[in-house]
Formats: sequence, structure tokens, C-alpha cells
Amino acid sequence: MVWTPNSSEQRSLSEELSIAPLDKYNAKLLNEVRPLDYKNPTVQRGTVWDLVVIGAGAGGLVSSRQAARRGAKSAMISMELAGGDCLNAGCVPSKALLRCAKLIREARKAAAKDNEFGVCFAQKDGQELDVQVNINFPKVMERMRKLRSSIAPVDGHARGMSVGSSVFQGKGVFTSRDTIEVIEYSKKLGDASNPILKFRKAVIATGGRPSIPDIKGLVDAPYTTNMNLFNLQFLPDRMVVLGAGIVALEMAQAFASFGAKVTVLQRSKLLSGDEDAGKVLRQTLEQDGVYFLDEVKVTEVTTLRSRGKDGELPLMSVSLTHKECSNPTSLQCECLLVAIGRTANVQNMGLENAHVDYHPTRGVLINDYAQSISNPNVYAVGDCVADVPRLTHMSGEMAKVVVQNSLFGGEWKMSTLVVPAVMYTEPEYATIKQVVTSDAKGNIIQTPKESKEEVDVYKTELQNNDRAILDSSDNKSYVKISCVKGTGIIVSCTIVSSRAGEVINEVSLAIKNGIDIQGLGRNIHSYPTLGEGVMSCGLQFIGTRWEKL
Repeated sequence: MVWTPNSSEQRSLSEELSIAPLDKYNAKLLNEVRPLDYKNPTVQRGTVWDLVVIGAGAGGLVSSRQAARRGAKSAMISMELAGGDCLNAGCVPSKALLRCAKLIREARKAAAKDNEFGVCFAQKDGQELDVQVNINFPKVMERMRKLRSSIAPVDGHARGMSVGSSVFQGKGVFTSRDTIEVIEYSKKLGDASNPILKFRKAVIATGGRPSIPDIKGLVDAPYTTNMNLFNLQFLPDRMVVLGAGIVALEMAQAFASFGAKVTVLQRSKLLSGDEDAGKVLRQTLEQDGVYFLDEVKVTEVTTLRSRGKDGELPLMSVSLTHKECSNPTSLQCECLLVAIGRTANVQNMGLENAHVDYHPTRGVLINDYAQSISNPNVYAVGDCVADVPRLTHMSGEMAKVVVQNSLFGGEWKMSTLVVPAVMYTEPEYATIKQVVTSDAKGNIIQTPKESKEEVDVYKTELQNNDRAILDSSDNKSYVKISCVKGTGIIVSCTIVSSRAGEVINEVSLAIKNGIDIQGLGRNIHSYPTLGEGVMSCGLQFIGTRWEKL
């Protein structure tokens, strides 16, 4: 039995898995990452697994497959959708939408009368047309589903089995310090037919879920999170975004570009860690039609109309106060996107049976080797871990650390990882700094938000960068590198520009390999590129130390 497009019997299950509509592309996706006819491998009596992984997102996929490729007997347990949030409800679908949003903005520039690019639209007889750029939102979403399904096989069960990792479908629950029971669908814990996996080492890679604030009426309202945002079939006229982080701002800009009236509700300053970046991004998003309300306190969400059966949008009213209006006011919207952060998935999986310590919202407590602080045979990676960045590439890198340390006697440390982070707005916002901190006992702790270290700051404004000038872009963008005061040792970097996510990798490589800012300045960069902004920061440092005649 396979997933079949438009099947009325399968529709409810696909919606339970937060995948809709059940068209040919979503059916293809589900056949890869949650096949209906999948049979779990038979477990022979006495089998001991070198590595068992609970979770099938980036961390679970990398750890189970890399272990298998290196000769270990490994297993991965996938409870819902292989590929996790990244493939199904995060990085992949969001970037597909951002590409369409960017093209729409470019098309509007091209359609503007007497635009600087010399583009005009005309009939065959040469008569110039006054063109209005409209959007076919269902087509945007169909493209996203098509591309997502084309990527899905890389994360699918068949690929995992092909490299030697045994893939189980069901819910993994620890039943002791060294055993995990796989609760198969429609069965309960303790069912005699559930597979029992005895392990030498285990990895918790259960990811996270959107945090939902305690607001009157919200839990009963038809709100949206990243888990179901990409199921939308109709463009909302009005979108209210609760939060101002990566998901919030990326989707705010995208949906404003699509034509929705978008209002972002924020409690504090935008990107408070770098006020320069916050100002630039806010100005840009406002130019794209995004409204911001500051110092917001939401008091109640009222449902005025429920969500329809065939994707029809609901209607809600959000009651609030904000900086400019201390008296209660309200906003109506068809889409209320809740994007205030994430909560670790660590509940109801038997961590107590395995003697694994955890925080109920932050996640599993680990040491610098990614081990549980209370059970050295259990490791954890990704969004289910306390006090580490919740990023797909972080999960993947943690998985490599775990395989090396758990199976091959490695001593790779989390605190040595150099982890860039990128928000894919236009312009992009990329940062890199110390993000994982260990205490005197070698346990991972929360990294202080504010560094007490004195630094020298080198900043290059990209409005004078030739590539930016020629592209008519990035006139408010910049590269900023901070170094230990009086030295060239790089502490952090912030880049606000087009393709900042690509440019930041050079700085990441430098920090990882002990290359100072002078090395970046002496590195020859292709001309003309935005990456020359990094070189210019290095040249500023060199210029302060020039010998002069």
C-alpha cells in the first residue's frame, strides 16, 4: 500500500502528519519519509546494536548513517517524518517560498515605469504596456511541494537501509539504561510484538517543536506555526506574526511580498544582539510592506471563524497593547503565525528509565563530548539538547562528534565548534561567534548573551563596494568583524548583505583554523564581489599597523 494522491482514506492521516494537501507531490514525499507499507526489520534474539538513534531529522540521519558507513551496527527510529523539520517544515520549504518572494520583488522593479534597468513590457507591435505584477499563490505552494518531494529521497528510509543503517518506524522509548522499545503504529508500550533494541550506545535526536505562549484563547484558536504554514492553499489577506526571530522575519517578508498585509509583534528590539543589523533589516522589511509593533503584550486571541475543510482560511482577532498605544487594541487576521522559539522534544520517551537528566523545555543536559551528564552511554544531538544552537547544520555536526566519540574513542569537544547562523531575509543576516560554552566540570551551559571581553571593531560599509553599486543593491549593508582588543584574533562577525550566508563561511574557516584578521586582509578576493567586504575589514587592521616613510 502506498500514499495515493487525493485519497479520501489517507487524507486524515496525512493531515495528522502536518502534510497537506495530499497531491502527487506530497504523496511522493510521504512515500519516501513515512511509507505506509513499511515493515520494520526483524530483530534476532541476542542482538546488540553498536548505536541506536531515536529521531530521523538531520542529527538522526547523519549519526545513524555515518556509523553504518564506518562499520557499526546501527539503527534509526523514525516516529513521524524522516527528514525532520528541515525537510518537511523548515529549511527546505521556507527557502522555496523565499525564492519566489525575491523573484516577485525583482519583477515589480522590472515592471516599474522608467525603471533604471531599462526593462519594459510591450505588445508585438512595440506598444509599451503598463504592467501590474500579480501572484498565483497556489502555484508558489505547488512549486514548493514539487521541489521538497524531489529532495525527499535523500532522507528517505530506502536510502538509509541502502547504506547499512536499519530503519524502524515507530516511537522509541527507553525501557532501561541500555534498551529501547519501538512502539509500532496502533500499538502500545509493552506490546509483545514491539521490537526491543539493546544498545551499546544510543543517541537522542528527537528535535524540537514550536513554543506556544500562554495567551488566553490561543490554544483553542486555529493559529499557525512552521509545522502547518506550508500547507496553506490560499494567501491570507492579513497575517499577524507573533515573534521576531528567523522564522518570523523570513516569512513576514515573504508573505508581504506575496501581497498579504503583515504585522510583526515584537516584545523587544529587533536583533538586540546587533542594533545596526536590527535597524537595517527593519527598514528593509518596512519598505517591503511589513508593519512592526514594538513592546507588544498580547492579552487574548479570539476565534471569529474556524478553518474550513478544504483549506479555507479562518479568522481571528488578536487583542494587545503596544508601545504607541497603552490602551487595548485588536488586529484581525486570517493567519496568526506563532514563531517565538522552540521547545525540546524530551517528554514521554522514558528518559527517566535510562537515567538521562534533562530540562523539560531546554532539553537533554550534555557534557562537552555530547554525552548525557548522567548516563555516559547515551548521547544527544540537535534541537532536543539544552543550550546549543538550534540549527540544522549544528545537528549534523553534533552527529559527527557523537559517532567519533561514542564508537571510536574520540574526544571531540562541542566547545570547539565554530557555528555560523543565517537569516535568509533580503538582505541576509549572518553571524558567527562562540555559541557553545562548557563549565569547569566540562558540562555544556548557556552561553552569556553579552561578552565581557573588550574588542576592536572593524566595519566595512558595502554601499561603497563596486559589486553592490553595479547591482543597485546592498546600499545599507555591511561587514563587521570584532577582534580581541589590541590583536587580530577574531571573536565574532556580523554580515548584513545579499548572500551573507555564503560570505560568512570564509570567516568561519578563519576562526576554526586560527587565521587572524590580517590573514583575511591578505587573502586575494575576486573582483568585484561582496566578499571583498571581509577583506576590507582585514585591510583596516593592517592599515593601523603599516610602516610608513
